[in-house]
Amino acid sequence: MILKIQEFIVVEGKDDTVAIKRAVDADTIETNGSAINQKTLQRIKHAQQKRGVIVFTDPDYPGRRIRAIIEQHVPNVKHAFLSKEKAIAKNGNGLGVEHASNEAIQKALREVYTPHAYDIEEIITREDLIMANLLGNPQAKARRTRLGEILMIGETNAKQLHKRLQMFQISAEEFGEAVTQLNLEEQHE
Repeated sequence: MILKIQEFIVVEGKDDTVAIKRAVDADTIETNGSAINQKTLQRIKHAQQKRGVIVFTDPDYPGRRIRAIIEQHVPNVKHAFLSKEKAIAKNGNGLGVEHASNEAIQKALREVYTPHAYDIEEIITREDLIMANLLGNPQAKARRTRLGEILMIGETNAKQLHKRLQMFQISAEEFGEAVTQLNLEEQHE
């Protein structure tokens, strides 16, 4: 049975739409890459009001930029994330949703995050991030990347990590389990 998604899925381009429709039953809105304009943002706002929106952009700088623009203009959209590992083309030349397997796309869309208001109680503090070697450590960037994969919240810089943990209300338990997994992985390298 094919997974049916009620919300519109916002992707970057036509190849992403093809990959989404190959993996799930869903409607998409294409941003035409980084060239996202006011007309597209209006379509996304309208879609959010009618059926909801899931932003599903590539795990690279342009994808993060598009995601940020949409977040700024259309509050409370949902987010689906792919790790770079799951989005690399089989030949190694290319990175994006269009290169992901059906299973990776389905998993990302099953584990969608809904942001919460920013004025909620802080669960994971900056001190927690420092203690977990996610800030102020030579391996912090690599650890943040892997943590983002484990928690399915995407790749982030230090400031974005704190914001995303709060926005998606990652619990102290989820965070602790992810850090433990990260530490165990590093011990076995």
